[in-house]
Amino acid sequence: MQTRTLGRQGLTASAIGYGAMGTAMGYGPSDDTRSIAAIRRAYDLGVTHFDTAEMYGWGQGEQLLGAALAPLRDHVTIATKFGFTQPAFAPSSQPDHVRAVVDASLRHLGIDHIDVLYQHVHDPAVPVEDVVGVMKELVQAGKVRYLGLSNTTAENVRRAHAVHPISALQVEYSIFSREAEAFFPVLEELGIGLVAYSPLARGFLTGSVTPRSQYAPDDFRQRAPWWATENYEANVAIVDQLTALARSKGATLSQLSLAWLLAMKDDIVPIPGSRSPERVAENTAAAELTLTAEDLARIEAIAPLGGIGGRIEF
Repeated sequence: MQTRTLGRQGLTASAIGYGAMGTAMGYGPSDDTRSIAAIRRAYDLGVTHFDTAEMYGWGQGEQLLGAALAPLRDHVTIATKFGFTQPAFAPSSQPDHVRAVVDASLRHLGIDHIDVLYQHVHDPAVPVEDVVGVMKELVQAGKVRYLGLSNTTAENVRRAHAVHPISALQVEYSIFSREAEAFFPVLEELGIGLVAYSPLARGFLTGSVTPRSQYAPDDFRQRAPWWATENYEANVAIVDQLTALARSKGATLSQLSLAWLLAMKDDIVPIPGSRSPERVAENTAAAELTLTAEDLARIEAIAPLGGIGGRIEF
């Protein structure tokens, strides 16, 4: 698989990464053995960038990913995030909290340094300059290599980058969720890469979407407006048109959706997550799919405003 450069500090990643949230939370019951098999299958297919967070099971997700990648550590980059408190999921980026979470993440992952450390969400109680100042200390201490931000504003990106170079911004981005494009000017100005989470619209763009009633009560899709009764059928109609286009290309809907992201900019890395080795193989094959200008125009015509109803807001 081809690699992509994120930022100007030396960070590189496979064109398609792996997002590990679903192995620990958000999308119903999971099987650790199958999740580990999916992670290792991703590596076998060329994926070298793996993403997790403290919040994903409050350490359990990091432990699982660390175990899966232990034999491969020298060949991959591992990203994790801080920024929430347990169990309230309230923002917290107080300096001592950041330091404690990073030390715990290193233990959970079983590694001596984190390749990419993100502030998971903006904390209005702590200026971003102070947060990045602590992150900079962690880089200087050898615990972290590259810095990133997630779920923040363009102004915060600019302020953070003035304290220490930011290599990547992680935001939700997919055919259904286009808000990330507002960040493009500042990212291009400062030379920051974009890591796209939920690139398959939390499953709506996988080709196997079902109504909200089919998901567990704690499934994230219970809160996603795309699944709301008043929006669901309109979004399925969009998916049907995208699926027809994908089939005309000899591809699946997931592959079309990921290839679209790769075509948007050459420093975008989507991180689809799956607990299925078979689905991982399908996703990674998207790196080989080339979309023409006509294909991109057709996608724009089908979903000019993204999905109907909007994304889940932090």
